[in-house]
Amino acid sequence: MQITDSDRLTYRLMGQDDAQALWELDQDPEVMHFINGGKPNSMETINTIFLPRMKAYTDAKKGWGLWQVSNKVTQEYLGWVLVRPMDFFTDDPKFNDLELGWRFFKKAWGEGYATEAAIAIKNAVVSQTKIDYVSALAIEDNYGSIGVMKKVGMHFFRKYAHKDPIGDFIAVHYQMSVK
Repeated sequence: MQITDSDRLTYRLMGQDDAQALWELDQDPEVMHFINGGKPNSMETINTIFLPRMKAYTDAKKGWGLWQVSNKVTQEYLGWVLVRPMDFFTDDPKFNDLELGWRFFKKAWGEGYATEAAIAIKNAVVSQTKIDYVSALAIEDNYGSIGVMKKVGMHFFRKYAHKDPIGDFIAVHYQMSVK
């Protein structure tokens, strides 16, 4: 699947050779604040945890994976948008409900890039696959991500204890129907 460039951004599905780019993004404690309390990820963590996880859910034909987001003019790497089935790492993944997530360099915050990218990627994936819902999760006080969820068209669905092998947290779950 290809994602068509949006007004300011271009997209590329990331792969196993993108460890350096993933590591660079995870070095800012402010970027990591709502992910793990602000601890930068080591290259070992990227190589032994994040790359294998990414490989497990990446499916280029379906648009699943991490989509690198870059400035269309300068080609500067700004961050990424995640697409994968909700609850992918459980015994009951929701293949009709795709999870969107995002992580951007601090210098890209407040510019509308996450919203623009999430909408472009959501629209492409929804138009080319058979799904019923698009969802996103955040920690309750991550107002920036919740703002993106609302701008994408999602609404509050529930608050719950999210379980994940790399860390459990109390999540707010936003969702939208795409039918």
